[in-house]
Amino acid sequence: MLSRSTLWLSFALMVFFNGPVQVHSKSTIEPCDGSDTCNSMVGYILPTELKISEVSTLFQVDPVSLLGANGIDLSYPDIENQILPAKYFVRVPITCGCVNGIRKSNSVAYKVKASDTLPSIANTVFGGLVTSDQLKDANSITDPDLIDIGQSLTIPLPCSCFNGTDNGLPAIYLSYVVRLGDTMAALGVKYGTTITDLMTVNALGTPVIKAGDILAIPLAACTSSISKYSSDSHLLVANGSYTITASHCVQCSCGPGNLNLYCAPAPLAASCSSMQCKKSNFMIGNTTIQPTSGGCNVTTCSYSGFLNGTILTSLVTSLQPQCPGIQVMPNFTGPPSTSTSTSVAMAPSPGVLSLPKSPSGGTSSSIITGGFAPANGPTGSSSSAPKLFRWVSIESFLLLGLPFVIRFGDWQLLH
Repeated sequence: MLSRSTLWLSFALMVFFNGPVQVHSKSTIEPCDGSDTCNSMVGYILPTELKISEVSTLFQVDPVSLLGANGIDLSYPDIENQILPAKYFVRVPITCGCVNGIRKSNSVAYKVKASDTLPSIANTVFGGLVTSDQLKDANSITDPDLIDIGQSLTIPLPCSCFNGTDNGLPAIYLSYVVRLGDTMAALGVKYGTTITDLMTVNALGTPVIKAGDILAIPLAACTSSISKYSSDSHLLVANGSYTITASHCVQCSCGPGNLNLYCAPAPLAASCSSMQCKKSNFMIGNTTIQPTSGGCNVTTCSYSGFLNGTILTSLVTSLQPQCPGIQVMPNFTGPPSTSTSTSVAMAPSPGVLSLPKSPSGGTSSSIITGGFAPANGPTGSSSSAPKLFRWVSIESFLLLGLPFVIRFGDWQLLH
């Protein structure tokens, strides 16, 4: 793997020998060599009201991937037809490739419409993520004033990989178009990084930026130890978001409390192979913690990948010095209202209260918060969840001396 400094040196040499590169606004350029790809994102500001499905069509991405990248609740009714307001900012997941020695994504094609011009396509339709000169070069256009209605144009979106790391930690890079009033300090606070890191990533000598510049912003991410033979072996999920994998059967989320990838049955999973760990009644995502005098017994049913249509699971039991913290789910939201372009109403994560049978056959109290509705779960699994939390007093069970199991999300505390 090449270091970031080596990559920039390679690019400097390329420019020296091949001539200068004309750049109107500062843009992060990552040299590359080969055909490897990575998951990346671009930040896009909607020029007008658009349905979620229309945004996904414009960038030719799976609507589910778009929802996950923005932490929008997948189970919201008729979600693909929900309208996003003009000026709303979305993160669009793209595949970052290597084009002529520079990191770019050429997976998006756009059909020219009446009254389109190269500047309007670049600045309005795609929000400044490309320039008219880049469109001209990418599509071998000799006369930019002569483009035909229906003509298909390749859109060379900016992107970065940097080996999927930032300062040695997992990261996904967001290509961000600087807006009027943006400062490096404010962007650092917003995206959980530092001015120094942003300057290093973007090879800037000063923190001065201007509207129209495109910055590569590292987003902290969760990685996985999924089998290398799995179709999603290189799973990487940005903090505060989720991805749907294993043929839309498994939902893996990242954060906010830690950067450990957390996978569970997807809320809308239908025809899926078994997600139950062998020799247990645990589903993917279930973790039981049991304090003992010698530490804490922790048993977890984990997602291990998707291979030949089969969902792989692993049941791991370990003795840890201390019991791990409660798994806190990211606060996925409903789609924003078209009446506002600056804020999103935060909705509580779904929760459910039930009294399942314990392994010994008795009953136990169970509090489940922020978990997913299991798909193809064992008998007695919840198939739907109310939208509000419900709580039960634990003290009442302690006073009565009754056994109980507390489950937070998919964590259990045996008593």
